[in-house]
Amino acid sequence: MKLDSDISEAIPLLPDIEESPEDPNSQDGSVWGAVFNISTTMIGAGIMSIPATMKVLGIVPGFLVIVVVALVTEITVEFMLRYTSSGKSITYAGMVGESFGPLGSLAVKICVIITNLGVLIIYFIILGDVLCGNASKGELHLGVLQEWLGLHWWTSRAFALLCVAIFIMLPLLMLRRVDSLRYSSAVSILLALVFIIISSSMAFYALFSGNTQSLRIFPDFSQVSVFDLFTTIPVFVTGFGFHVNVHPIRAELGKPRDMIVAVRISLLICVAIYFAIGFFGYLLFGDSIMADMLVNFDHDSNTNVGRLLNDVVRLSYALHLALVFPIMNYSLRVNIDELLFSNKKSGLASDTPRFVGLTLAQLAFTYVVAVAIPNIWYLFQLLGSTTIVCLSFIFPAAIILRDTHAISTTKDRLLAIAVILLAGVTSGIAIWSDLYG
Repeated sequence: MKLDSDISEAIPLLPDIEESPEDPNSQDGSVWGAVFNISTTMIGAGIMSIPATMKVLGIVPGFLVIVVVALVTEITVEFMLRYTSSGKSITYAGMVGESFGPLGSLAVKICVIITNLGVLIIYFIILGDVLCGNASKGELHLGVLQEWLGLHWWTSRAFALLCVAIFIMLPLLMLRRVDSLRYSSAVSILLALVFIIISSSMAFYALFSGNTQSLRIFPDFSQVSVFDLFTTIPVFVTGFGFHVNVHPIRAELGKPRDMIVAVRISLLICVAIYFAIGFFGYLLFGDSIMADMLVNFDHDSNTNVGRLLNDVVRLSYALHLALVFPIMNYSLRVNIDELLFSNKKSGLASDTPRFVGLTLAQLAFTYVVAVAIPNIWYLFQLLGSTTIVCLSFIFPAAIILRDTHAISTTKDRLLAIAVILLAGVTSGIAIWSDLYG
């Protein structure tokens, strides 16, 4: 993303950290491990809504919005890294607390908990939809398991999600260092690439067969209003919102400057993936695209190859979400621990009963809610977008304006003001449009 020529001038704000051989949490994480974990966090449930944003915005404005949100994300992450290096806190909540006191720290923890719980429940719901189907407006959409094995108790949402939770998610959640998830993160990114390759191949096949849909290059204001354009922005903000994982990932890198490199590489990867998914998904389904693109793959194909591709697309994305789940859970677990056990001197990773108890409680809660309330997408989209705007843009910009460590420049302050205004105005219009549009 933004490649500043004077990056070396900022390096003193990001001093290298000496690794202690006696430290059990030694900083031996790799740059590519950080890239995989950051990218995995960003390539989550939100990517399925990218094609729907292209329907509203058009191809060219859609690409521009993706780039702008990525640039603003890079700016705010750099704000966070600089203030973390200048202060003593090793968590997001602690960093904000240094500038705004206990109330600021509490606000961050609440936003993180609400956002991550909502996102994790959404992951579970989508997994259930892919594996076991769902009923929407009186129409039954069968899941992959039900298409293969029929309607039985072992293909029900409750049993299938229980198996996923126990045999896939729980082993990954028990890993105590986020860098240990780099291999599952790499697999997750590969699965996202599989999804893109298959979707693009289907789009090219449809193009050569003359079955593609007409693309909208710019917004069609005969079908959408100016306010409708703002409703797409929370989708991109949610997609790029990995700020809650900045501190745990950075803590495992020996050189903080490596985190800047990892962030920029990750943003480039995600910009390419977001636009590819948006373009090919919109090319394939046109104006019939749904808010969750996987629903469009829930149709009968005339060939065995077509049916196989539909199943591979859905299953690859489902497994992708299952592997993203532990990354999102990591920051949630840390923030809940800080909120409930702030008086504990030992770290969470070194306190086995506390670590296991929080892990099992979080997993059980998200599982139960996803099974009991399988249609909460829009509710959590609204909550997640609102809180993620605060976590991604407003809080990092606010600490620049507060400038507790006296390191902000005039350029930093101007950028921070612009970020807060942009985030506040676009978020406010989007919420108003969702509620009253």
